[in-house]
Amino acid sequence: MESKGSWTVADAVDYSGRPADKSKTGGWITAALILGIEVVERLSTMGIAVNLVTYLMETMHLPSSTSANIVTDFMGTSFLLCLLGGFLADSFLGRFKTIAIFSTIQALGTGALAIATKLPELRPPTCHHGEACIPATTFQMTILYISLYLIALGTGGLKSSISGFGSDQFDEKDPKEKAQMAFFFNRFFFFISMGTLMAVTVLVYMQDEVGRSWAYGICTVSMAIAIGIFLFGTKSYRYKKSQGSPVVQIFQVIAAAFRKRKMELPQSIVYLYEDNPEGLRIEHTDQFHLLDKAAIVTEGDFEQTLDGVAIPNPWKLSSVTKVEEVKMMVRLLPIWATTIIFWTTYAQMITFSVEQASTMRRNIGNFKIPAGSLTVFFVAAILITLAVYDRAIMPFWKKWKGKPGFSSLQRIAIGLVLSTAGMAAAALVEQKRLDVAKSSTQKTLPISVFLLVPQFFLVGAGEAFIYTGQLDFFITQSPKGMKTMSTGLFLTTLSLGFFVSSFLVSVIKKVTSTSTDGGWLADNINHGRLDYFYWLLVILSGINFVVYFICALWFKPTKGKDSAEKDNGKGFSAEDC
Repeated sequence: MESKGSWTVADAVDYSGRPADKSKTGGWITAALILGIEVVERLSTMGIAVNLVTYLMETMHLPSSTSANIVTDFMGTSFLLCLLGGFLADSFLGRFKTIAIFSTIQALGTGALAIATKLPELRPPTCHHGEACIPATTFQMTILYISLYLIALGTGGLKSSISGFGSDQFDEKDPKEKAQMAFFFNRFFFFISMGTLMAVTVLVYMQDEVGRSWAYGICTVSMAIAIGIFLFGTKSYRYKKSQGSPVVQIFQVIAAAFRKRKMELPQSIVYLYEDNPEGLRIEHTDQFHLLDKAAIVTEGDFEQTLDGVAIPNPWKLSSVTKVEEVKMMVRLLPIWATTIIFWTTYAQMITFSVEQASTMRRNIGNFKIPAGSLTVFFVAAILITLAVYDRAIMPFWKKWKGKPGFSSLQRIAIGLVLSTAGMAAAALVEQKRLDVAKSSTQKTLPISVFLLVPQFFLVGAGEAFIYTGQLDFFITQSPKGMKTMSTGLFLTTLSLGFFVSSFLVSVIKKVTSTSTDGGWLADNINHGRLDYFYWLLVILSGINFVVYFICALWFKPTKGKDSAEKDNGKGFSAEDC
């Protein structure tokens, strides 16, 4: 007869706080209840983002560059707030409460946006082609901003916990449940893709042809239903206790190292403090010696407990393993910094590329494709690239190189190259579009929108490589206790990429504009030189790739039980190229 312990999960409890019973909690069915919120989140966020620039320009009568910056700031804030959501989930609320609270906030945001786009008082009067348009007032923009940033807060808060809470429903020590967890993550990505696909097709079409308030209202109702389904499973979920934020450990190591910054390191590392069992230690590395000083034992580093046992004060003394965990996070930073530019390129696909599409011929027979729906080629490129990689490239690479696929750093490199090519294609198409615009007085230029497909496809294929490469790299090369934080670090590259886009647009607008000329990024893109801006991104991406290549060659993974090192996470080498 099996022991009771075999029917419970060691590190999880049920709704009542008792050890989680496998027969009554967790598993695939409960994990499926969580997916609904992620689908609606993608539907809402992407459906708003890809078509927001046209609303800002055509309805709110804002300049092209201002509209683009509002979109990129909105998306950048959404991903940046993932750090807040992760911190609250790890330190205070737990994943269940974090998801419930922030999904409700997002529903409030989409509801507010539905109202903001419905009431005539919250938008300027309509104007027609050739008329002088009155831009939105400060009050109207304030209401719009409140709606958007409620959505950003909700998205950032729940995004950091959805996948983690889903994985909590499976016991990794049970082979059967571990296989179910792999199935869950495959379906998780599938549902994300389906949510995005629905957003850029059905939802964008509804916004343009039925009404934005109806589309955003559907998002609100859908999220309310998803929250109801999520709460329905409250008593069936497995809950894992919060282990605290790893940010505290990082600050403890830095504080201890700073206190001992003037001390000399011992000649042998055996004199440095270590309290972890042999099997859980991380080997000392010969980098960032300043941090090693946190492990120097000095008088006053230990404190007496009530039982008379001496324990180290974590703000004065850290073990070698804790120091090495912080070093592992520091080593991620160069790769982290050199992937930001990709997401700056990505930002152009949902801003200026959509603006380009809005000026071009988009008809297929009597059907007119919404400008925002051109991003369907972006999503298609991701799905096709992943399928080709799994079914063709990986088997070929295994036969040729004896490896299961490209390493995470190689995938990131491929993504950077493809995005650079995508920007070059965008610049060439924009040159052709501007030539047509100079000789045409029509609002819709006599040039096919399908000329934009290569730039969407190249950057989309690049995302398929760089997203999976980044996620794999940041998870496998971070300490076990800091994986949530490293995932948040990965998501900040998306956030900063959008903010860098806003910064570049603002600078270029200011530098190139004159009193008589709108510059590269004129209020009407037909009168600007958007192609120059795209070429600038090509140059910056090329320089960034050189820096990335150097950083990838420099990177060396840490060896140790806790590093989760594996083949696909190893460093670059000359032969990898």
